[in-house]
Formats: sequence, C-alpha cells, structure tokens
Amino acid sequence: MSFLNYVFGPNLYMEYRGVPEPQRKMYEAGAVEKFGEQILSTLSVMWSVGYYTSPLLVTFLYRRGYLVTDSMPTLAKITTSVGIIVILSLVMRGLGRKQSRSYSNMIKALVRAKSAKAPGDANSELRRFDIEFNAWPVDFDVKALTGDTKKPVATAKRREPIQLATLPCEAIAYLAINTFGLSMIYPGSVKLLQKLMRPMLISGRAKLIEDDNGIRYKVKTIDSNEIDTLFIDNRPNNVGNGKTLVICSEGNAGFYEVGIMATPVALKYSVLGWNHPGFAGSTGTPHPHQDKNAIDAVVQFAINNLGFAVEDIILYGWSIGGFSTLYAASVYPEVKGVVLDATFDDVLYLAVPRMPAALAGIVKVAIRNYCNLNNAELANEFNGPISFIRRTEDEIIAEDNHIDTNRGNFLVLSVLKHRYPNIFGASQLNKAKGLLSKPLEPYSIPVADEKLCMSRLITYASDEGKSFPMNIGADYSEEVRNLMAVFLLRKHLRDYNSTHCTQLPGEFFTMPWDIPTEQGFVFT
Repeated sequence: MSFLNYVFGPNLYMEYRGVPEPQRKMYEAGAVEKFGEQILSTLSVMWSVGYYTSPLLVTFLYRRGYLVTDSMPTLAKITTSVGIIVILSLVMRGLGRKQSRSYSNMIKALVRAKSAKAPGDANSELRRFDIEFNAWPVDFDVKALTGDTKKPVATAKRREPIQLATLPCEAIAYLAINTFGLSMIYPGSVKLLQKLMRPMLISGRAKLIEDDNGIRYKVKTIDSNEIDTLFIDNRPNNVGNGKTLVICSEGNAGFYEVGIMATPVALKYSVLGWNHPGFAGSTGTPHPHQDKNAIDAVVQFAINNLGFAVEDIILYGWSIGGFSTLYAASVYPEVKGVVLDATFDDVLYLAVPRMPAALAGIVKVAIRNYCNLNNAELANEFNGPISFIRRTEDEIIAEDNHIDTNRGNFLVLSVLKHRYPNIFGASQLNKAKGLLSKPLEPYSIPVADEKLCMSRLITYASDEGKSFPMNIGADYSEEVRNLMAVFLLRKHLRDYNSTHCTQLPGEFFTMPWDIPTEQGFVFT
C-alpha cells in the first residue's frame, strides 16, 4: 500500500461495530496523526474565513501597503513557511494513519472498492466505515441509463431576456446570488456550518446505519454532481408500509442525518434520504437546476437500482425541500403521492421582506432569474394526491408568527383554485382565507354533508376522469360550493401546533387523500 494513500486518503470518522448508541465512538487518531490533522484543520478554517472575508482582507492589506512590489519578498516568505508547515503536517498525518489498524483496514477496503469493475461491487466492505464522502466510489450513475428512463438534464434558465436599461441591476443581482445570496437561501451549503455540525451528522448517520440498517450510496447526477444518499429498506419485514418508498427532501439547513427521515422510518416505511448539492457529502451548489438534477437522479436510483415502481413512491418535502419534491412530482406524475410539510408558495415573498426595501428590485431580479423557487407553479403541474401540513407557530414562512401570513396558506389555495376552479370562486377563497387566518378547528363536518361531497366528486371522477383542473361545480349553488370548498380544504390540509423545525410526529404523516373512482358510480 503506497504511503501516499495514507497521506492523501480521506478522513475516517467512525468504524461501525454493531454496538448500541451509547457505546459508539468516533475514530480516535493517534498523537502523530492528530497533531498533523489539527494543523491542517486550523489552516482550512483560516482559509474558509479568509475566503468569506476576502473583500475586507484585500482592502486591509492594500491600505497597509502589503500589496505592492516591495512587499512581495515578505509575502513569499510567509507563503513558503505555510507551505512547509502543510508538507510536514501531511507527512505526520500519513505516518500516524499508517500506524492505525482501523485506518489501514479502511484504506485497503477503499482501494478494493475503487478497483472494482462495476459501481458498488466492492462497497459492502467499505460500508463498515464512515469516511470523507468525496473519496467514496460512485454506486449509481444516471448517465449510464439509456432509453426512455433517462430524463433530460435541467439547466439554468432565465425567465426574461437581458435588457440594456436593466443591465446594472442584472449584474448586481447575479453577483449577489453567486456570492452571498445562495448561501442565505441555503445556509446548509456553508462549509463552516457543516464543519460545526459534523459530529452531529456523524452521530445521526451512525444511528440510521446501525440501528435502522441503513445503507449509504453515492449517486452521480446528469450534470456530474455526486449526491450523498442513505437508504433504509423495510421490504424484508413484510409489513404494509415497507413496500412503499418515501423519498425525503430536506430544508435549507437540513441534512438527512438529522432530518425528516426519522418520521417515515418510525412508521416502518422504506426510506431514501439525500442531501442537497453542496450539503455535507454532496458536491455542487444548491442552484435550482442542480437541485432538480439531484432529485431526478435520486428518483432514478430508487427505480433502477433499488427496484421500486414509481407508483410505490411517496415524495416527502419539508420547507424548501418542497421545491425538490414538487419538481420530482412534475417529472414523475405517477408517484403514489406528495406530502409537503411547512412549505411555501414562492420564495420571492419570503426573500423580499427580509431585505432592505431599497433592494426589493434587485432581490426580485435575483430570485426570478437565478433562484426561482416557485412551488405554486410546480404544484399545478402535478395531478396526483397531495397533502399539506401547516405549522401553526411557524416563525420562518410566516411574518412575525402571524398564521394568516403563513405562505403555506397561499400554496394550498393556489393548488385548490387550480384543481377546482368552479368550486373555488372569489367567495369561497375569501371563506377559506378566513378559516386559515387561525388554527383549524377539529374536523367536524356532518356525516351526511361529507357523503354528499364525496359522492359528487366520485361521480364526476368516474365519468370524466381525475385530471386537473376539474370542471366540477359549474352548476352548483353558492351554498354547495361553500360546503365543497371547506370539505376539500380540510381533506388537503392538516394543522400541526408547532414551530418550523420540530420533528413531525408520525400521526401527521399519512397517505395523501385522493378521490376514489368507482366504475359506473352514479350520484343519487
């Protein structure tokens, strides 16, 4: 085994030994490796801080006269000294790792996995270790698919052509979104935050792997990003839920290791979690087109590698993960259903209030042209069962915790208006807004009224099909429309008395409601 494999090999975080959670231990490096790694880690943090503060740093150095020809020898000495320190630290790290039995076993397993002829062939041995994921071999490459199963690549698209008059605003918007803007929308992509959260992520991943028999996979997207995923297979348990796969899309600072997977896992579903591009082990950046390609690759992996039918997949999205979920639903309309928790209609209406009023125009250009997370548009492209969970104490997607400003309200009403345009007229929308301006009361519609509403829907769907928008309700009275509107609202939306980031209890994760169809059913 080459010494360079130890010097430049990935960090080892944990070796799985099948022990209960309290007895699990992180990989403990020897004194030599630890000293070298601490120096490299410190330099890495300094580089990260310097990168994010580079405009201030360059200005400071320039004003102090360090960025002139006379200062070049001094800068060269500093650079050389840092280089020598890095080289010595790398050698120390390599020597320490070579003395570690755990690290030696890991690096041997990694070399064998990388030399395997087919993706994933030798990864079972490597899965005993939790390592830096960039070294992990690819288990599934969506580019290898051929025929109709391969979807077109999503690319960055502008909504409007560039105009000369707006060019300065366009330039500022582009720079903003590609420097600090995207990090504000997706703080989970900030490497410094990930470094601080690393122990928590390692612990969460170990729990999923050792307690729930999870298997970690690397999925390569059509645009060559590598997505960190984890799959828990409950099909062998022969329970009803295990035959259904729940694909979980996390929020803007969420990771599958400590995220929403816990809810469907507790209910014994088969579950597939993944991290957005640029989050933890996933490469790339969370630009919308990269996120679309990521969720597409994850679904393709579930179908072609894990062996699930599209009809057996539920797409589950929390917060900004609703965008990924709804995009996947628009591409794979045959999925079993969509569950959206604490999700908004359009990120623009969340971004503008959080920025100075004078910058509203730039914010709009930046969002619409470079980060257009418009869930309402995507939701209207999906015809299948969909359900919404609203957090009544949501402090993220509601202004000042006022429930009537919760952007989830607007998403629900947008979907219902699109699906049932003749039922949700102006009067019914106002009535629905009134209901949504406070926590929903316990569902108490009379049984006779519920049967009446259901019968009307079944009759129409049996005769005309369930494609949306439905023309049902054109000849209804205002009273019947009001009754149907409340019925449909309550069938699609549930309230959870909680803040934005609380784990969703299992009782709220249910199969989305759908209109049953009965051949030959006639309403009487």
